[in-house]
Amino acid sequence: MWRSFAKLAAGAALLGVGGGAAAVATFDDPSTAVKICTIVPLRLVRDSVTAATIAFDYQFSLHGLKEGSIEWLKARHEVHNRCAHRLQELCFRNGGIYIKLGQHIGQLEYVVPEEYLQTMRTSMLKRCPVSSYDQVRRVFMKELGGPPESIFAEFDPVPLASASLAQVHYARTHDGQKVAVKVQHTHLTDTAVADLATVEFIVNFLHWCFPAFDYRWLVDEIRESAPKELNFLYEASNSEKCLDNFKRLSPHIADSIYAPKVYWNLSTSRLLIMEFMEAVEITDVSGIKNLGMQPTDVSRLVSEAFAEMTFKHGFVHCDPHAANMMVRPLPSNKWNILGRKRPQLILLDHGLYKELDFATRTSYAALWKGLVFADVNAIKDNSVKLGAGEDLYALFAGILTMRPWKRVIDPSVDHLVLEGNEGDRSELQMYASQYLPQISELLRRLPRVILLMLKTNDCLRAVNHALVGGYSLESFLIIGRVSSEAVLEAKKMLKKRSLLWGLRIWFEQVFLAARLLSMKVSLWLLQVKRSLPG
Repeated sequence: MWRSFAKLAAGAALLGVGGGAAAVATFDDPSTAVKICTIVPLRLVRDSVTAATIAFDYQFSLHGLKEGSIEWLKARHEVHNRCAHRLQELCFRNGGIYIKLGQHIGQLEYVVPEEYLQTMRTSMLKRCPVSSYDQVRRVFMKELGGPPESIFAEFDPVPLASASLAQVHYARTHDGQKVAVKVQHTHLTDTAVADLATVEFIVNFLHWCFPAFDYRWLVDEIRESAPKELNFLYEASNSEKCLDNFKRLSPHIADSIYAPKVYWNLSTSRLLIMEFMEAVEITDVSGIKNLGMQPTDVSRLVSEAFAEMTFKHGFVHCDPHAANMMVRPLPSNKWNILGRKRPQLILLDHGLYKELDFATRTSYAALWKGLVFADVNAIKDNSVKLGAGEDLYALFAGILTMRPWKRVIDPSVDHLVLEGNEGDRSELQMYASQYLPQISELLRRLPRVILLMLKTNDCLRAVNHALVGGYSLESFLIIGRVSSEAVLEAKKMLKKRSLLWGLRIWFEQVFLAARLLSMKVSLWLLQVKRSLPG
């Protein structure tokens, strides 16, 4: 271990010198270059000490204990907790890209230990850095040539919220429009490249110490997505493309999906001026009810919106955690047949989108169709097409659904429903611990776009859990319907014009409608049975 630490220190020194030289060569502003040369070595030393401490703690704490014994399990739980808090503290002290990394880790359910999930989830979305008003003014001066108090008739210097990459302020334009002003944290653009290099170094070191710990794909993903997330014009363009996709490809729910209007004349790569939304956070159950809506209706809308994006649009919002979604009653004041106000889903933070090509989107839709209808052959065939391999397709299905294989292939109508209780959670964590090397190998094989779909699923699962206690059976019916429709649409695009082919497609549509109706009846009977006393 001490030899490992020596190698780590030597590598840190080389990377620090290289990062400093790169900063001097890259930045036109000498003061910025000096700042980077100061920050990078400090962060790298901090990273190196944390990584070495984590590695040593695992080696020392578990040494001599029989794997699987009560003593080993207790020691492992304690070392997981200690190291999760060390990693959390490192992310907070370094900020920026590191907090984004911590948020990613906190959403990797079934992939990282429970102790890491709980530590990251309870902190990474709530303890983000806040830029001072002087820093905010400097961004305005550089981007728009004037301070916020002159750009706007009213500007609140206290942010409404702060995230890993930016914070949001309330303002009012000179013509009286309420707006939300997203301001990038000042240091991010300067330090992003260096931060990515140091994060990559630490992840590679931990993989070298523990071969089962292979999260290099996560660094690759952050390296690809960070420049896009740091360009707010890219985010603004994504928001408009998202709404356009719903209007063109999913017109039946287009009115129920909204993104804040962008004020392009005031927006830059580091400032995003948007319409201010009067709405409640997606997981604010009491707020939803106070507005005359029902959490079950909101859950259905979220499930349908993301199923349409994933299986039909192929352009998916990949960061749908609770802080990035709001809901309000549909402005047209439409009510549903039960006399409840219909919800409108408001999507925020459009910086992280992924595009699925036709083949990937079709295979992913066919896979989810197979999962909902417990079709073993479809699950296997499409898992293999997506890269899981014939040896890990069952594990892939388990990670997607958060259910063990015996439940995945159970023909009962509620076979994928998670109760969200401690028994379910303990079972999943047991599988995660037992199959960690296989999970790491699966994540290495899968395309990164599918890895982002896993993260998206985890975010949506958490939102639905807050709304209705987990993915409801109705949510899976929606996923089954939309994925099946996408598969049929793909078949219609094949250059087969024969009468027999047309009849086959028609029969598939009829069979799908009958199957979904049967599942809806089963759902209703199940709900009636559960509502009966005793």
